[in-house]
Amino acid sequence: MGIVKIGEDLHEDIRKTSAVMCRSINAQAEFWMRIGMLAEANPAMSFNEIIKMQLAAADLSAVDTEAA
Repeated sequence: MGIVKIGEDLHEDIRKTSAVMCRSINAQAEFWMRIGMLAEANPAMSFNEIIKMQLAAADLSAVDTEAA
């Protein structure tokens, strides 16, 4: 495990978002980094498509919000 230095403004954004998303600050930062890495590797995919891909890889299915 290493230490990543980030700016104060980004840290504050992570802190606020982590509270809303019920994640630790570290878990929120890791989530954003993972999604960013996947977005760079799959530039044609939307955020929702990336999430669905990750759920499928974990043998989970996304809730079909279009049907609701």
